[in-house]
Amino acid sequence: MKSNYLISNKYKIPGWILLIVGLVVGVFLMLSEFESEVLKTNVLAIYNDNTIFSNDDESGFFKIIENSILDEIIAIAIIIGGLMVGFSKEKVEDEFIYKLRKDSLVWAIIFNYIILMLAIIFIYEFTFFDVLVYNMFTPLLFFIVRFNFLKYRSYNEE
Repeated sequence: MKSNYLISNKYKIPGWILLIVGLVVGVFLMLSEFESEVLKTNVLAIYNDNTIFSNDDESGFFKIIENSILDEIIAIAIIIGGLMVGFSKEKVEDEFIYKLRKDSLVWAIIFNYIILMLAIIFIYEFTFFDVLVYNMFTPLLFFIVRFNFLKYRSYNEE
């Protein structure tokens, strides 16, 4: 099966490394509420409205602000790692794998939006913002988990 959107299988292991390291560090930072000063640097903000914690001179469009970029690096690691894992070719990329990949992707999107609808109904205020942040990663993670589960189950049935 010819799939133009898949990358080479050699990216799967580096993808797993990025994904796992990003998830472990991200969960640690989330649970510990650790604020890093190590990677604090000046960055370009397309829009900044942090008036509670800063003066009005820092608010507005295209501002240089000081920010720790650790959380941005972790988010990029999770996204790139997840894309590398999810969209790397298998060693044998046949029609069965194509069907598993497609079914897993559809399932992940539907499942993700069911969870999001439940969050909209039952979660409020700033906690809902946290849910939206995590929701950036969940479709890709649900897809990876579902695809690998179905692949593992099909290989064990043979």
